[in-house]
Amino acid sequence: MKRRTTKEQEHADRSRLAHAWRKWHAEQLKAALEGVHGAVLERLMAQLKDLHSARELVDFIAAQDWSVVDTDTRFTALHEINIAITKLRERNGQEPISDPLPGAPENAFRIIKNLFKSFPPRAGERAEAIGIGKNMEKSA
Repeated sequence: MKRRTTKEQEHADRSRLAHAWRKWHAEQLKAALEGVHGAVLERLMAQLKDLHSARELVDFIAAQDWSVVDTDTRFTALHEINIAITKLRERNGQEPISDPLPGAPENAFRIIKNLFKSFPPRAGERAEAIGIGKNMEKSA
């Protein structure tokens, strides 16, 4: 049997770890959907499945009460949001990830991440009403 080169072994290790991580995340998502906060996560997943606008997503997130959602579920949601925004950006011919430079308008992902961290919650209010997203770029 031929021994793997160091490069081949590193590639195999990365592939194995990536597969394990994707499996773990799928388990986390399933558990979150079946958990206490499954309803809000189901609504989020429906929104992400048919995502056409980063603005709509930010408004949807701002309308939810994330203070009652546990940290693991919020991290799972944030991961799913990141995937959906990346796909939206790619469909629109943009770079998949593009964090704004200092002083530039925040992007949708960073606004949502800040909404997840903003407590007490301001559920039901638009992002602009709570001082987040005033300068949000029109694209994802």
